[in-house]
Amino acid sequence: MDPKSASNLSFILNKPNDVTFADRPVPELSDPHDVLVSVNYTGICGSDVHYWVHGAIGHYVVKNPMVLGHESAGTVVEVGSAVKTLKPGDRIALEPGYPCRRCGPCLSGKYNLCPDMRFAATPPYNGTLTGFWTAPADFCYKLPENVSLQEGALIEPLAVGVHIVRQAAVTPGQSVVVMGAGPVGLLCAAVARAFGASKVVSVDIVQSKLDFAKSFCSTHVYTSQRIPAEENAANIRREADLPEGADAVIDASGAEPSIQTSLHVVRHGGTFVQGGMGRPDITFPIMALCLKEVTAKGSFRYGSGDYKLAVELVASGKVDVKQLISGVVPFREAEEAFKKVKQGESAMGLDGGGGTGGRRGNDNRLLAFSYDPEDDRFQQAALAANLYGYQHPLSEVRNSTDACPPMDVTQ
Repeated sequence: MDPKSASNLSFILNKPNDVTFADRPVPELSDPHDVLVSVNYTGICGSDVHYWVHGAIGHYVVKNPMVLGHESAGTVVEVGSAVKTLKPGDRIALEPGYPCRRCGPCLSGKYNLCPDMRFAATPPYNGTLTGFWTAPADFCYKLPENVSLQEGALIEPLAVGVHIVRQAAVTPGQSVVVMGAGPVGLLCAAVARAFGASKVVSVDIVQSKLDFAKSFCSTHVYTSQRIPAEENAANIRREADLPEGADAVIDASGAEPSIQTSLHVVRHGGTFVQGGMGRPDITFPIMALCLKEVTAKGSFRYGSGDYKLAVELVASGKVDVKQLISGVVPFREAEEAFKKVKQGESAMGLDGGGGTGGRRGNDNRLLAFSYDPEDDRFQQAALAANLYGYQHPLSEVRNSTDACPPMDVTQ
């Protein structure tokens, strides 16, 4: 397929609750170290939905039409003259943020903290819910043969989980409590198990989410009650047989009661990592932090080595992200899919039709990732656009609320 003659249909946010499809020019390679990627799958993150509804997140305001999406996998169609690691036809997971490589954080290895980061679908930069995308080759991660492009679309949120767990410095034999069993919380729990944690406890207020967490990765679950944080913490320690508390506690919810409970669950000298974002200011149990000498850390996106490790975890079968795949809908129904994500529903409209190659037609497909269609606090799903010539029709669709054994990642 010649990209210069191909359609580059994009899903564009004009203003709050106003989205359109538009055929945009196929981007050209402007740097010899870049590659042109045909985007096969792009996920809907909670930030995409927030921009769609509100047109802003904090001081990031959508002032001009912006393409949404940043969780993507695709196929290389063209490489710059200096690229030596990739070739046309390679299937890759896209890391969607590109740092300056020159500032203090970049030079210290913490490029995720770069103040001049160009991050997809963060104003003023366009996102990846489009036909073609250019990226530095070193931010494109080749997928092994046994990792599908569907799984490749979940490398981005998995990398978030990898970074959080690495911030917690989880080691084999440790105990980990994860507050929140949403997509990132589930992935944090799965990564903690992959890192060798002997006990992983998922905590949430929705029982169906915990049922899935138990089948997906967690050794223990706890349904949080509307009681003081100290009491919830005591219940967690008792039910999970953690009399001294957990070695590491991760909050993936951003909810104030959850954060407060976390500081009472973690053991003396343990580690607390804040991975979820909620209100900018909360009441924090600083006495528990100080008296127990807890190491408290934040976590932001992902950094050096996180994407690579995420790919390896999927390829090795240690984290089975395919259980999060819930259904397929037509690409032209993207706005409806956004509405379902906002309402906490699964986008389950199945379309088994295939393409014939060449320019994209009207039968492109979207893939939705979910795990609990009944949870009205659902914040993240994924959407996938099929660009014909590279993507095969799905052979199996699984609702991730099913308590099913891990699927073979080699199939």
